[in-house]
Amino acid sequence: MNELIDRGTVDRLRGILTEAAARVASVEPAFTEPAFATPAFAEPPFPALRQAAHGVDGLNLRARSDLVSAALEADLPDDYRAVSRLFRAALENPGFDDWMIWPVSETTTTLALASPDPRDFDDGLALLAELTPRLTAEFAIRRFLEADLERSLASVERWTSSDDEHVRRLASEGTRPFLPWARRVRSVLASPESTVPILDALYRDESEYVRRSVANHLNDLSREQPELVTAVAAGWLRHPDENTVRVVRHGLRTLVKKAHPGALALMGFEEAAISVSEPVLDTAVVTLPGELGFAFEVTNEGETATRLGIDYVVYYVKSNGSHSEKVFKLTTALIEPGATLRVAKRHAFRPMTTRVHYAGEHALELQINGRRYAKTGFDVVL
Repeated sequence: MNELIDRGTVDRLRGILTEAAARVASVEPAFTEPAFATPAFAEPPFPALRQAAHGVDGLNLRARSDLVSAALEADLPDDYRAVSRLFRAALENPGFDDWMIWPVSETTTTLALASPDPRDFDDGLALLAELTPRLTAEFAIRRFLEADLERSLASVERWTSSDDEHVRRLASEGTRPFLPWARRVRSVLASPESTVPILDALYRDESEYVRRSVANHLNDLSREQPELVTAVAAGWLRHPDENTVRVVRHGLRTLVKKAHPGALALMGFEEAAISVSEPVLDTAVVTLPGELGFAFEVTNEGETATRLGIDYVVYYVKSNGSHSEKVFKLTTALIEPGATLRVAKRHAFRPMTTRVHYAGEHALELQINGRRYAKTGFDVVL
């Protein structure tokens, strides 16, 4: 992914901004005044950006964005209004898009927050909304939230009625409590209910792109606010459309895996009269990298059809010899009285950036409607 911002990306950005600066200067004399005699408008233009194009190799994606943003700040005037005019002029070029937008959005945020004119705070947010259809501004917006949560959310809530699905998604995605790759916003974590009006406005959005963000946002909230999340989800289910159940199911996925009673009840996973066979493993020893196959049967011994949420738990060996468990989604099923469901699955054990495998005795356990069944051991060797 690091190559998403490579030398070619930075060179294209430099060319687009050079062309935009020339167009702006031709119609706005302010760009030729001494106050704007910055490297961006010298010859050759944007020297720091030119140097950054040669410096991105070997850096991770975040560091590449930071390097390019720092170069923009070095080349451009420290006047937010001038820079925002330049970036808006660049938006007239359809090639001004993709990953070059990330450092542009970060530069927008830096200059808007540093501006002594309070109006630039709101305009900076507006510019992020204009940039986000080219590439999401979900990372840059978080510094606005950190600087003034209430003022930022006033703008963000208006975005929920935008005609552009990218802007509506930014309202949800940019305010997620645990957005991947992004900084944590302490004020959002301290006031988790503050983003609920955004989710309430968007959970029935016409765009799957937006609804998926809403569900992920709800799932983020569930990590620390399960009761708030189940209350919000229950309210949505009282006023559903054809997509609401899917949104709620995805938003409650972590709570269902944790066997939270309120989440299980909302999803219809109630106490069930079932019998569960012990899993049959296809091997007693998994050699990394490898797979573990297993199969089991579930029989409905009750008198009514039963809806089941079927998961499984892997107990991984840690470096100190203890175990950590992770719940994996398997399937959902409606089983008629007296019927038996056979389930089979293969679970991969491969090197991952998010998990280091250690040799030793692992275990597999079934979880159905929040209850644990039939724990079975197996060995992993490296």
